[in-house]
Amino acid sequence: MSNSGILGFILVIINVIVSYKGFTNQIFFDGYKFEVDAVLKRKDYKRLVSSGFLHVNWQHLVFNMFSLYVFSDNIELVLGNGIFLLIYFISLIGGNLLSLLVHRHHGDYSAVGASGAVSGIIFAAIALQPSIGIGMFFIYIPGWLYGIVFVAVSIYGIKSQKDNIGHEAHLGGALVGMLAAIVCQPEVLRYNYIAILLITVPAIIFIYLIITKPHILLVDNLFVKNNLPYYTIDQKYNAEKKLEADTIDAILDKINRHGINSLSKREKDILNTYSKR
Repeated sequence: MSNSGILGFILVIINVIVSYKGFTNQIFFDGYKFEVDAVLKRKDYKRLVSSGFLHVNWQHLVFNMFSLYVFSDNIELVLGNGIFLLIYFISLIGGNLLSLLVHRHHGDYSAVGASGAVSGIIFAAIALQPSIGIGMFFIYIPGWLYGIVFVAVSIYGIKSQKDNIGHEAHLGGALVGMLAAIVCQPEVLRYNYIAILLITVPAIIFIYLIITKPHILLVDNLFVKNNLPYYTIDQKYNAEKKLEADTIDAILDKINRHGINSLSKREKDILNTYSKR
């Protein structure tokens, strides 16, 4: 029996065990999740790795672990177990470092998930074999096409900030994983250079723009345009923090005037969430 895929399976098991503990123990979850202030101010660098073994919910966990298991066999078989582990962990760290760069001024920004590491494995496989197929619901998607769409969606997700998905970790992990595979087998550039360039060039350009022109990070919704003032990502963050502070002040004032029993369930939930930070 071939040992290819065994490390991927072991990583799936570890992710399930650690994530389940995070589901059932909020203190454990908060102590190991990725958080900007914890990394930059408290120098808690273990979170760059530990956060990759936590997940928000079962759906998040199952999707990441299914993707990891499907693609891990290819990398282990072609590059070996040691290189597979190297790509997994440097992609995980690379994805979190890009998140840290994008949200470096947002101290309470937090995230969890193996998405950066899994993206690195997927894109390493695409670099080695762009024609590798991704089958979903009877639809076959060539790996190179999946990669182009993935990068485009990640860039839009970072710019629009319309959801809570860690697109930065996806993009950073994917780029690190692909580049690592190229370093390990540089000959793939002779045969797969078109697909590799179509994926890596826009990703690298966008990361450069994040560093040099951070105000480009926000765009209007693609389908709904409004005439509201344009805000940079820092202005939007500061506005959200002010709204949060005003909400907490209003709740505390209500407690002072009428007692804690006067709070609605929603107000109690807001206060409870704020007190855990």
